[in-house]
Parts: sequence; structure tokens; C-alpha cells
Amino acid sequence: MASAEDANGKVNLLEDNRIDSGVESFQYFTKDDPYNKPVRDSTSESSEARDKCSSNTEERLDSAYGSSSLTVENFSEILIEGCNISESEDDSAKNTELEHKENLLTNITEDGDTLLHLAIIHEDEHFAHQLIQLFPKDVLDIQNNLYQTPLHLATYLNLSSVVRDLVESGASLELQDQEGNTPLHMACEQGWVECATEMIRNVSSSKLAPVLESQNWRGLTSLHLATVNRQHRLMKLLMKKGADLNIQEGTSGKTPLHMAVELHDIVSMTLLLNKGADVDVPMFNGCTPLHLAVGRQDAAIANLLCQSGADKMLRNIEDETALDLAGGNDDILALFPFDDIQIQGRSVVRVPF
Repeated sequence: MASAEDANGKVNLLEDNRIDSGVESFQYFTKDDPYNKPVRDSTSESSEARDKCSSNTEERLDSAYGSSSLTVENFSEILIEGCNISESEDDSAKNTELEHKENLLTNITEDGDTLLHLAIIHEDEHFAHQLIQLFPKDVLDIQNNLYQTPLHLATYLNLSSVVRDLVESGASLELQDQEGNTPLHMACEQGWVECATEMIRNVSSSKLAPVLESQNWRGLTSLHLATVNRQHRLMKLLMKKGADLNIQEGTSGKTPLHMAVELHDIVSMTLLLNKGADVDVPMFNGCTPLHLAVGRQDAAIANLLCQSGADKMLRNIEDETALDLAGGNDDILALFPFDDIQIQGRSVVRVPF
């Protein structure tokens, strides 16, 4: 049977307040690292296997990207020596081996990384797939000290096959890292179309809705990030999956259309408008996309918005229409009616010279 210490280790592993290490700041294992302990107590363990375990732990296991201390060979030896069960062992020995295997695979580093985190960090996809099959769902969702799950790391490193395996095994799409980003946020920011596709291709609309609406700590949804980073393929993917085209980010109330206007990105604007984005949604200060286009003296963008039915007379909280922001730009002024000449209550439209 496992010792009381082992049992306590299992309980501590699944505590809700577990915090993590992460992609960009990794530290070494401590001297109390589980790999410094014998993998099992069975007298059948060969001296050669013990020597291998001992020699592996002489090198401090570093979770940094460039680390050479935790290699593919190390991973394979850990899995083979710690997890294999001989067919000749009786039920009691098998139970003991299973407990040792569970302890080995679920122990975490001082940075909060499980062995699965480390396998992904070192981009050992084959070993990661093996671990995903061994780990229960709760362990797949353990967050390290940067609140990154294995799915965050696999997405960050564009390991689409690992992303697929994690999602199919039930890994959560909703958990957020220390920046408030879900894995889908990360895919949209990095431009990893395949990873995003693997995440959401087989997810029902009801389960996907909270993921698409989730805002990071900057108030941005995945669609905002895809728009800001001009990731047009990802924008199409999110729209196809039902992303809210008029969702406002949390700091100033900009919709993706506002952001596309600010970037002078006609391609993104066209995608959004063709899919039915509201051309007149105001920000928290009352500015519509047309206010932003005119304020930036962008006649081409302003013209596209006007052709899409933008209301030219809407006022922001400063009581300004878009025309008030034209600043004498004739190309922009030509798009607007006079607001001081009216016939039977209707504005007279300016006729370009």
C-alpha cells in the first residue's frame, strides 16, 4: 500500500489553489523532488534500473525551453522504469505499482508543472500523447504557477496534435492564465489557425459560447485579438462558430469593427460588415466607428462605413457628430449632409463639386 506521505501528496496535487510555473519563467526542481526518491520499493527492481534513476537525478531538471537536462531519453526512462508492470506480479504488487505510477505522473515541480507540462515544454509530442492517455481529466487541467494548463502550453508552442488530444480527453477550454487568456485567446493572438480549429471544431454551441465571450484581463475576447492581429482566417473561423460580432471589449467598449477602423484594415471591416456587424454600435464614450474613421481623417474607411449605412448624425458624449471631427477635409466633408440647412425637416445633402 502507498504510504501516508504518498496519499497526502495526491490530495495536495488537486487542491483548487494550485498555482503554476509557466512558459516563460521556469525554475529548477528542489532537492526534495520526487525523482530523487526510488521509483518503487519492489525488490525485483534491477540494480541497473536504480542506477539509471540515480544518474538522471544528478542533473537538475530544468523546465526552461532551452534546457538540455530533461531530454527525450530522460522522459522515456521515467515512463518505462516508473510505470511498467510485469505480467508475473501478483495483484498486491500491481496495486503498489499503480500507486507508484500515479505518484510519479502527478507529482509537480516547485514551478507547478506536472510531467505533462514538461513534456509539452520540451515539445516531446509522442510522450505527451502517452501521458494524456494516462492522466485523469482533473490532472489535465492542473495550472502551473503562471496559471497555464498543458493546453495553454501546447497552444503557445503550436502543437496542434497535442491540442487535439487534450481537447478530446476533456481538457478545459475556459481556464485562464495569469494574463486572463484562455487557450483560444492564445491561438488568436499567435495566429495558430490549426490549434484554434482543433479546439472548437467538435464543441457544441452551448459549450463554446462562454469561451467565445471570455475576456482576458485587458477586456479582449478571442475575436478582438484576432482582429487586432489581422488574423483574417481566425476571424472567419470564429464568426462561423457564432462569435458575437458586436461584443464590446471591457475597457472602452470597442467592438471588433471599431478596432478594424483604428487599424485602417479594410479586409477585417469587410468581413465583419458582410457578416452583419452593427455599423453604429457606440463605444462607452458614444463614438461610433464613423467617428473614429473621420477623427483619423480616413476618407476611404469613412466612405465604406457610409456605404454600409452608418448614421452620419449620431452624437458622442461630447455632443459631436462625425462631421464635427472632419477638420476641413474635403474628401470627408463630401460624404456628409449640411446640418444647418433643412427643407421640410430633412437635411440637404452636400453635392460634391
